[in-house]
Amino acid sequence: MQRSITGMVGVLLAVATLSGCASLGDTGAEKRAAILEMRDETLARLYDEEPGAKARIDEAAGYGVFDSASQNLILLQTGGGYGVLTSASGETTFMKMGGAGVGFGIGLKDYREVIIFRNQSDFERFRDSGWEASGQAEATAQAGKKGGSAAGKQSIDMDVRTYQMMESGVALQATVGASKYWKWSDLN
Repeated sequence: MQRSITGMVGVLLAVATLSGCASLGDTGAEKRAAILEMRDETLARLYDEEPGAKARIDEAAGYGVFDSASQNLILLQTGGGYGVLTSASGETTFMKMGGAGVGFGIGLKDYREVIIFRNQSDFERFRDSGWEASGQAEATAQAGKKGGSAAGKQSIDMDVRTYQMMESGVALQATVGASKYWKWSDLN
């Protein structure tokens, strides 16, 4: 039974990671353009929903914007996605991400995440090493603009501010986990 659950979780993680990447375009240029467009749309939405976020980004060492999906089945949460880091000077680094966590919950969600790095060393460590350990709790039932979401995520090992904005999904969960972000070598 445990082997079946572990296998199913691995498949869900692979599907979440690959499905987001497949819809971006065929060429590297198309993928980069789609990710930058996603970043700009996400930031516009964030600035509308959280007016103080623009000032935080303007003062930050850098920020990351990610399009992510996650699944939670009883005690195990997995997820994946892609995005872009932007330094204070405007330099971009395209990235992929995957993660896993443990805790109680159930759900499936598609969301955008903005991570604001308050200091240069955390930004560089994230860009070059990519790990982020975090705790998260949420209750979500949303499809497009209908429904609502209450979520909180706090990094355990970096001085960052994280915003999550739901696209769609249903989730009720409390987890502790780690996400691995890594440079997307084909796009950098």
